[in-house]
Amino acid sequence: MKHNLKITMVLLAMFLVTQFIGLYVVNHYTLGKDTLPFGMEQPKVEKQSDYPPLLLGLLIAFVLAIFIFFFLTKFKMELILRLWFFFVIVISLAISIFTLTSKFDYLLYGVIPLIASIIAFALALGKIYGRHFLVHNFTELFIYPGIAAVFVPILNVSTIIALLIVISVYDMWAVWHSGTMQKMAKYQITKLKIFSGFFIPYASKKVKQQIANWKKTLSKSKFKKKKIKVNVAILGGGDVVFPIITAGVMLRTLGFVSALFVILGATLGLLYLFLVAEKKKFYPAMPFITAGIFLGIAASYVFL
Repeated sequence: MKHNLKITMVLLAMFLVTQFIGLYVVNHYTLGKDTLPFGMEQPKVEKQSDYPPLLLGLLIAFVLAIFIFFFLTKFKMELILRLWFFFVIVISLAISIFTLTSKFDYLLYGVIPLIASIIAFALALGKIYGRHFLVHNFTELFIYPGIAAVFVPILNVSTIIALLIVISVYDMWAVWHSGTMQKMAKYQITKLKIFSGFFIPYASKKVKQQIANWKKTLSKSKFKKKKIKVNVAILGGGDVVFPIITAGVMLRTLGFVSALFVILGATLGLLYLFLVAEKKKFYPAMPFITAGIFLGIAASYVFL
């Protein structure tokens, strides 16, 4: 096990909570009466043949986003990258928060989107500039549901399966071959002071004992100067959002139980990875999560 049991369970719990929040948000926009706020509109899908071109466009956008990210990092344009992150965070948070505040629209007709935007703006500021890991992880719970709500309507079962395969292959290449994922994560954490995913710093038992000894033997001024080595447990945003998108597609196709199968499969796939992963080694999470998702989709067609 790469991390201790407590940290592993916390990561898994945050993943699972985000999946259910995502299911609620996606259901609100996909099967509910409300459309996306702020004038956002997805392409209208009138027939099955419309889905493959939309998938191709999505993959091209994904490649361009990665290219732009590395272009900006090469020329050290941290300000532009932070603004990019800030914009995405505000929009996705606002989409999720709107599903909660819209229930009070009868009291404040027309003002609810503004309220959702103000809350999202404040949370984004706290996330990027406050840099507290609790604020960071709390906002992550609502960011990915908002992102998923945008993409679910333009995907069907066959295209989401194809997308998961492509993303999983890319994840394996980026982690095990090129090291792209590690470079991106390190750059985000050390340079941008932002990370797109769950982020939990923790100290080992040895370090905790060392800290306790320092507190007993050193003055406050000397203790503050000591460098403390901490471990970091992370789970990338893509590993969180793609199961939500898939669950949303299955919710629209076969119903609520099918979406639950997908969430269960994705969670079991991630749990398996957490259990077999070794310390100081990097692993692509998407292949494991995708395998679990495929089991969930298969179970949907067998039992429903």
